[in-house]
Amino acid sequence: MKLVIQIPCYNEAETLPATLRDLPRQLPGIDVTEWLVIDDGSQDQTAQVARANGVDYVHRFTQHQGLARAFTTGLEIALRVGADIVVNTDADNQYDARDLPALVAPILEQRADIVIGDRGVATLQHFSPTKRVLQRLGSWVVQRASGLRVPDATSGYRAFTREAALRMIVLSEYSYTLETLIQAGARNLKVVYVPVRTRPPLRESRLIHNVPDYLWQSAQTIVRAYAMFQPLRVFWIIGAALILIGLAPALRFFYFFLLGSGTGHIQSLIFAAIFLIVGFQVLLIGLLADLIGFNRKILEEILYRLRKLETAATDDRRPTTED
Repeated sequence: MKLVIQIPCYNEAETLPATLRDLPRQLPGIDVTEWLVIDDGSQDQTAQVARANGVDYVHRFTQHQGLARAFTTGLEIALRVGADIVVNTDADNQYDARDLPALVAPILEQRADIVIGDRGVATLQHFSPTKRVLQRLGSWVVQRASGLRVPDATSGYRAFTREAALRMIVLSEYSYTLETLIQAGARNLKVVYVPVRTRPPLRESRLIHNVPDYLWQSAQTIVRAYAMFQPLRVFWIIGAALILIGLAPALRFFYFFLLGSGTGHIQSLIFAAIFLIVGFQVLLIGLLADLIGFNRKILEEILYRLRKLETAATDDRRPTTED
């Protein structure tokens, strides 16, 4: 059983040594534990620091690609070097490495496909009251969208089985945390949360520049991912809403028409016709999107099989260090 701990990094030369110092090399039930750093085009000495601190694999982008790309590249490399379990953690030493055994235990016990560390966002002291409220609200929204129990949607402390990692497809360029949860729910993967300890941050978040931007980016990710996996439901809800709006003025027109004064309310009929036509068009778009969704599922299955073949053929190869 091989475990690969991946750490996406961007300008983490100062914080990375503390993170690596706490990472274990031996875990119960694990035969081999290796470390992987994805240097996301850092302008400091992140890659050199990683190698100097004993990191087994260092993959470096020549330009900054973003957290989502770094995460997915890490999964691909971990699979390529033969990982049976992939753990993702942050380079800022936020997550307590002592909780790694608890994080991988549900996978070793075959109780989960994905395990996520629950930070207890409602009570974290180093989160501001506003951030605690937003974290809880965001987790509730993702819970509704994914159909999973989601106490902490944005935790990056995660463990994946090889099969779950092979099926992960992250299209967002912003972050992976929300999209992978919605994917897991759509693919009926078993997701388990375990409590984990955290430390106060050593630096400001590089992902959250300001609250409005974070909310906008997160909302886009959730809506896009949900519409991708549940297109019929999304478009039919919108279409049904438009039809209901159109029925109100239509009923108003027919009411006055029956009273003999319908000619004075033609505007209601026009208003109703516009909304009814658009509503039915949206329903048809939903049917078309659902058919496209079936093709997407076929393509995803093909991609999954290609990934299995590729990783099986390259398990013993080391990844390159330049992108």
